[in-house]
Amino acid sequence: MLVVVPTEFKPAEPNSKDRYAIVVAQWNQLVTDKLLDGAITTLLGAGISEGLINVARVPGSWELPLAAQQLARSGRYAAVICLGVVIRGETTHDEHINRGVSLALGQISLECELPLPLGLLTVNSLEQALARAGGDVGNKGSECAEAALHMVGLLKTMPEA
Repeated sequence: MLVVVPTEFKPAEPNSKDRYAIVVAQWNQLVTDKLLDGAITTLLGAGISEGLINVARVPGSWELPLAAQQLARSGRYAAVICLGVVIRGETTHDEHINRGVSLALGQISLECELPLPLGLLTVNSLEQALARAGGDVGNKGSECAEAALHMVGLLKTMPEA
């Protein structure tokens, strides 16, 4: 019996000439600065030079999609990494922010055909946020940068539409 092995697309190695943007919310800056540090450290570790990493700071997570869309549409970036934190409060406000931002960023990614890794922490407390920003649960900013590098490389090896 003949065994057919499917073709698997594997990501290309990171290109040190690719430019990356990071949009980061200033609200909950104690946490978002740690996410930003994780993302930048990961990109630098992959050989992306500091001069090819641009950061846009927005007031809060709600503003992530507009800035990400502007950067994605510019055609200058291989990926736009989005970082923010929404901590649950006494109302359902957090649910509306999280859903709206997530859906908008997903749509922008598809429309622009560009990776927009979502590093939007949706947590119940500051302690949970800090655990995900370099604490015992890892650094979601770093994980988003890894996802960006992977997707940029993968898109380079896949056939174009």
